[in-house]
Amino acid sequence: MTGIGEFDRVLGGGMVQGSLILIGGEPGIGKSTLTLQSMGHLSKQGKKVLYVSGEESGSQIKLRAERLDALSENLLICSEICVEGIIQWIDKTRPEVLVLDSVQTFYTEDLQSAPGSIGQVREVAFKIFQEIKRRNLPTLLIGHINKDGAIAGPKSLEHIVDTVVYFEGEQGHAYRALRAIKNRFGPTPEIGVFKMATTGLIPVENPSEWFLAERPENSSGSAIVATLEGSRTLLVEVQALVSASSSIGIPRRTVSGFDQIRMTLLVAIMEKRLGLGLSGEDIFVNVAGGIKLAEPAADLGTAAAIAGSFKNQPIDPQTVMIGEVGLTGEVRSVMQLEARLAEAERLGFKRCVIPFSAKKGRGLPKSSMDLQYVKSLVEAFDVVF
Repeated sequence: MTGIGEFDRVLGGGMVQGSLILIGGEPGIGKSTLTLQSMGHLSKQGKKVLYVSGEESGSQIKLRAERLDALSENLLICSEICVEGIIQWIDKTRPEVLVLDSVQTFYTEDLQSAPGSIGQVREVAFKIFQEIKRRNLPTLLIGHINKDGAIAGPKSLEHIVDTVVYFEGEQGHAYRALRAIKNRFGPTPEIGVFKMATTGLIPVENPSEWFLAERPENSSGSAIVATLEGSRTLLVEVQALVSASSSIGIPRRTVSGFDQIRMTLLVAIMEKRLGLGLSGEDIFVNVAGGIKLAEPAADLGTAAAIAGSFKNQPIDPQTVMIGEVGLTGEVRSVMQLEARLAEAERLGFKRCVIPFSAKKGRGLPKSSMDLQYVKSLVEAFDVVF
């Protein structure tokens, strides 16, 4: 256990002996902060931690550790970029946990290429993998991502390690999401939510309440959706703004936190099946709080937010919308509907619009909410507008 509940959740309960965990994310997103905080917890519990940095000096890391209240006699810090030198440090200090920050800065003497090259990253990762497996030493390996959002370096880097987690978030938002992409020792995809503060990253145990804390009331273009992230249900607000296009030619379609292609499909479905004249409108969709929605269960709420902004009609703020939208405009079933309804009920919502197919399946648990079963977008919009 790292001592940080949200981190342990993503890892499947904590760090496993001999596991190699790769943490990826944009520069400045908080990878080193999260790692230093968790290692501070472990070191204060009596675990000897070796933190090897190829980017910062020992004094820089010490200043950060002081700010994060992570200093401990058991937290050993060194600056080294040569893998062979790192192995010597491991032999000398015999740590119980190892941190390497970051993989793109290290090199091995066996290759002549510069640190960060594909060959160096691959060889460095493989050498580290061999050493920690032989020693049964749990290791955190930090890596940067490229402009496409993938971890920089060869794809074999992700195949070598046991666990891959991405630290996501918008630089202007306080919230960060830690998402498991691969985990040989736990479930995927799992998600942990943190809030960035001056004292470091604060785990958010009830993220739905945080994401909905500032939602506007009686404002058009806002809908609440229930999305599933691993074993966790999140209620988030989807916002849409539809306005007459001022540009000549193709109107703008801009999204943040939602799939661009999915949004374009929803707009085409509403034009074709509902007759909404959206072809000449600029459409902007945003998921409040900086969270990223990756599953189709948010389709119904996103479509309702777009239609609400276009019609300038607000949706009842006590309504949650759950469902995938097909190309014919039908509302399709989603996984684990019971968990989504339970989270909506826990947060005090009064009504939930869900697929009609849920009525024909096995019975849903009794709920105090008004469940509205709909077969299509037409029926859904009749309910909420």
